[in-house]
Order: sequence, then structure tokens, then C-alpha cells
Amino acid sequence: MHTIERNGDGGGEHQQYLTFRLGQETFAMPILSIKEILEYPTLTNVPLMAACVRGVLNLRGSVVPVVDLAVRFGREPGQQTRRTCVVIIEVQADGEWMDVGVVVDGVNQVIDIPASEIEPPPSFGARLRADFIKGMGKVDGGFVVILDCGQVLSVHEIAELGVANTRAA
Repeated sequence: MHTIERNGDGGGEHQQYLTFRLGQETFAMPILSIKEILEYPTLTNVPLMAACVRGVLNLRGSVVPVVDLAVRFGREPGQQTRRTCVVIIEVQADGEWMDVGVVVDGVNQVIDIPASEIEPPPSFGARLRADFIKGMGKVDGGFVVILDCGQVLSVHEIAELGVANTRAA
């Protein structure tokens, strides 16, 4: 388990991002929304959940749903390896903050990306829904996809996916 140190208020010229892998692609999330990183834990399956929800885990007495980001992005589930981990993220739903875990293939590093080095999301050609992308960060001559955690982990939308799956069954 790694606890993330949060530096600054996120409102300055530089913001810190945690970069991670899903398959061969690198993504980033603002460090201020990340609480901690866990080795892949034992999960409890919950019936009638959306396909992207792998289950729940017990985090210091709280039930935390765990979302497979690959499945959420419409891809095949990733293969679990020794680098697979769960990143615990705080998201807001109905004015309250809650923790959601996301399965990633591996965590890379925390990087600073100046605001001047972040481009708007592409209007077409991305392999993700446009509303999932907050921006494209220029890093080492390439781009890193910066995710919009609130959209990707929309509790209401994921719940609706679970309801739709039960209706189709």
C-alpha cells in the first residue's frame, strides 16, 4: 500500500499527475483526487453490478467498489500480473465524496505537467469517449491522456449500466 502525498492546492501553474498503464497506453489522473495505491486485493463479487465493476473491497471498514478501467473503456479486461494494482480515487456523487477503486495494469510515476503543456482533448479519433478525457499532456515529446475522474467514474452512469445489464438478462 502506498499513500499519496498531496502537494499544493492544484490551482497553480503546475499540477501533479499520477501516470499509469492500461495495456500499452499511458494515462494520467490528477494526484489530488488519488488517496492511495494498493496491491491487487481479494475482491468480493456483487451480483447485478455493471460489467466494469469487478467487485468491492474492504478499506479500513468501508465498502469500496472497484472498477476495471479497461472494461469501462469498452476493452477486454486486462490480465492480472504482479504489477496490477488498484488506485483509490475520491469522486463526488450527489454532493458527497466517496472512494472508488480502479484497476490499472501498472503505476508509473508522479509527474508535473505545466498548464501551458496541456492541450484540449481531440474532437475525433480518440479511442475513448471525449467526455472521459480532460486534456492531453505533453510529456517527453509525446502525449499522455489526462482522464476526467468525475466522468470516467460517474457513480450514476455505472449504476445505470448495472441496471441495463439486469434488464437484458
